[in-house]
Amino acid sequence: MEIRNFQLDTEWNVIHYPERPQGFGILIIGDERHFVDSNTSFWLQNEGKSILLHSLLDAGYTVFYSNLYGKNWGSQKAVRLSKRVYQHIIRSEILNEKIHILAEGMGALVALKLIHDMKDCIRSVVLLNPILSLDHQLELEKDRKFFYKKMVRELSQSFNQDGEQMIKMIREVDAPWNEKTSVPMKIIHVLSDGRAYKQSQLLNQLSAKWENEKAPVSLCYMVPEKRMQMSVPIQEFYKRHENLL
Repeated sequence: MEIRNFQLDTEWNVIHYPERPQGFGILIIGDERHFVDSNTSFWLQNEGKSILLHSLLDAGYTVFYSNLYGKNWGSQKAVRLSKRVYQHIIRSEILNEKIHILAEGMGALVALKLIHDMKDCIRSVVLLNPILSLDHQLELEKDRKFFYKKMVRELSQSFNQDGEQMIKMIREVDAPWNEKTSVPMKIIHVLSDGRAYKQSQLLNQLSAKWENEKAPVSLCYMVPEKRMQMSVPIQEFYKRHENLL
């Protein structure tokens, strides 16, 4: 597997080249454990993510991603860097300009903003156990004081505001999925623990909204035992949206 690491705005980024490229690219936007440095990345070191990455490469996809300032929680600077990474890849590689996105956890917050800002450049999106609302996520963490304080601290750093101002700002502007989307999207939610079940409540509420709007959004629940087979529905979904170049 050929890999190229490069830096943009002090952040490390990586592109993985398949042996038999088929011309389509996938931008990965990771969750809180995600990282990229000059030599390796979370998607190479984590067994489950490595299996998924290699299955996408075996299918001919060119895969790329960025460190995105670590735990960015969907900050605007992470969105801006994602756009720069996309532009760099499209300029330097032979790829179709309309890419797929694969986002996990907090990475969904960046993906949602990219859909709004550059929907003509996005072919389809898959979200894995997505965080769709910071306000909702804060409410989920309130019963776990250590994790709640940790999240508030990380949000304050990402958005450059103190805790109280940041929480007020989130509650005023945090309104996921208010705008209709024309970008095909698949949400895969692994029901691995009690918190995952609580997160699924928001998904159930939003699914009714998507159905009323006839939005191109599908929702799939998965048991943990099937996690390693996740690449199959992801690739099937991507393939369905590659007919129009």
